[in-house]
Amino acid sequence: MGVTTTSGIPLKTVYTPADIAELDYEREIGDPGREPYTRGPYPEMYRARPWRIFQLSGYGLPEDERDRIRFLLEHGETGFIMEPDLMTLYGMYDLDSPEVYERREELGMYGAPLLSLREYERALEGIPIEKLYAHPGAATPICSPYCHACYFSVARNRGIPLRELRGTGEGDFFLAYLATPMTKLIPPEHGLRLNCDLIEFCVENLPGWVPVSVPGTNARESGLNGVQQIAVTFANNIAYIEELLRRGRHKIDDFAHTLGGVGFCPHMDFFEDIAIMRAARRMWCRLLKERYGAADPRSTRLRIHVNVEGSTSTRQQPLNNIVRGTVGMMAAALGGVQSAGVTAFDEAICIPSEQAHIMSVRTQQILQLESGIANVVDPLAGSYFVEHLTNEVETRAWDYLNAIERHGGFIAALKSGWLHRETAREAMAYEQKVNRGEIKVVGVNCERMEEEPYQVPVFSARPGEEVYRIISERLEELKRERDPREAAGALDNLRRALESEENVMPAMMRAVTAGLTACEIGNVERAAFGVWEAPLPL
Repeated sequence: MGVTTTSGIPLKTVYTPADIAELDYEREIGDPGREPYTRGPYPEMYRARPWRIFQLSGYGLPEDERDRIRFLLEHGETGFIMEPDLMTLYGMYDLDSPEVYERREELGMYGAPLLSLREYERALEGIPIEKLYAHPGAATPICSPYCHACYFSVARNRGIPLRELRGTGEGDFFLAYLATPMTKLIPPEHGLRLNCDLIEFCVENLPGWVPVSVPGTNARESGLNGVQQIAVTFANNIAYIEELLRRGRHKIDDFAHTLGGVGFCPHMDFFEDIAIMRAARRMWCRLLKERYGAADPRSTRLRIHVNVEGSTSTRQQPLNNIVRGTVGMMAAALGGVQSAGVTAFDEAICIPSEQAHIMSVRTQQILQLESGIANVVDPLAGSYFVEHLTNEVETRAWDYLNAIERHGGFIAALKSGWLHRETAREAMAYEQKVNRGEIKVVGVNCERMEEEPYQVPVFSARPGEEVYRIISERLEELKRERDPREAAGALDNLRRALESEENVMPAMMRAVTAGLTACEIGNVERAAFGVWEAPLPL
């Protein structure tokens, strides 16, 4: 059996000049910071702009999330990502709904329940958001406008001009619609509308903010391979571009830079992961210039965030995950990413402990400060193997993007279930290779040990029942204390905005300021748009 990359690209034993004989340096590689940006988006890369250390953090109550963010910032994190509770905020559910109440002991295990502006204020207390690059926990289309409205309102209440804020949102389709489909989702086309409203609002009011970052990471972690990860990420961005151009209020160079930040996931295939970063930048440049006529370098220059490790972490021999995180982060750095988070080594077992989170930060710091990786831009350029592999990745990613477009584009491929079937097939094929031993995973299907010799302390968060009780009491208190007329008026105003074609963000800002909860806002969104059930493969 021949050797391939994890995306199925055949590999020879050795590569020679013949493998890149057709390579055109100026068109296909170019200098760093110049089109097509294969070698990186900036001329001096990490000499001038070290990648941002950007760990995902959050659990328990909002103040628990705040304390962990502060802890990471004190120990070298250079940006922060807020993690909302999966059961509540991803679906904007009522606490007494069956989806939450029956599993209330899990509340706070997947992030903090940031269910009102007050909870955002608690989570951000003492954190100088005007000085930091942030991700406000805006995970899915249904909650992204709400999360942004809360974060922006915290800034406004502190007297911080919105134009001074810097950060990245998400509004991710892959997590809620593909990877772990939630119940009571709004239909994808309405999620697209909400994200595009947010993009337009930020273009006009927050020049330093990236409102929507497409995290191909979550598509990759669902089962799609690295090449497919690029294609579905760009297909999602094409859907945004087409909708924003259809509206006719902005030209491509007005907003394309807000879409030029994406998320990818190194997956323990060192050289393919590097090639993926390089090929994606080249593809984005060509897509924006050749299809949409973009002229501003900000539009054609892709920036990449990575979440390193993720599903490649194992509960067996968890200290091995430190090595996996290091290998993945090295690939990300050599691939030229702009920010990164390394999955904590204990995350396959529990909520990350402080020790494990610090190890993730230190992994990045050691690579930045001690390894020499940051000293030279794109040091693998010209490698017979890396350049050949970059070309192969690009060719296959274009082919898969074309396949998505033949199925009607991103939203149509999602609604029809085609993407779900593709993801399930790829995930099954990968798992079968692991089970057969074709893909080696140390501690899982090889080099196993009868007993775990090194005990990793299991971090215990605040019990979910306690989180449920406290958050319930706080929401009841909020509803007693808010102005009922203002709350009712804000809710009606939001309903009208959702049912019209006006931008929903001003109404959303008013709603959270009036004390409306995430649950109330989610319910009015579902009332306006209806509910969609994911076409999961049988």
